[in-house]
Amino acid sequence: MANTQVQYFGTGRRKSSVARVILSKGKGEFLVNGRPFEEYIPSPATRLDVTQPLVITESEGLYDISVNVNGGGLTGQAGAIRLGISRALMEANPDHRKLLKPAGLVTRDSRKKERKKYGFKKARKSSQFSKR
Repeated sequence: MANTQVQYFGTGRRKSSVARVILSKGKGEFLVNGRPFEEYIPSPATRLDVTQPLVITESEGLYDISVNVNGGGLTGQAGAIRLGISRALMEANPDHRKLLKPAGLVTRDSRKKERKKYGFKKARKSSQFSKR
């Protein structure tokens, strides 16, 4: 009966990033793509954003978190990890939803980069209008 540890899974998406989060009972080890969390996400503000679900549910140090994330940039990946953690926490304990929902951590942020249109410099920026 060795190694029958309970694991909770959560998938988070943001922009073009996808994060697969695995939560298991432990002492708070946090790995992102095999690297320590502090090393993978250097910005303290972004780190605070990612750990928000754990702080709200008072689950810091209770779970070992393993994340596999790819696509997009650091901010998109951080948002994906945050949603993945929230979903995994809700799977672990459905009562956490009451805490996470008002904080806006259950909803997927569906905003993506708008495509460029022809005749424009960017998605909406056009060339300067000349009257004459």
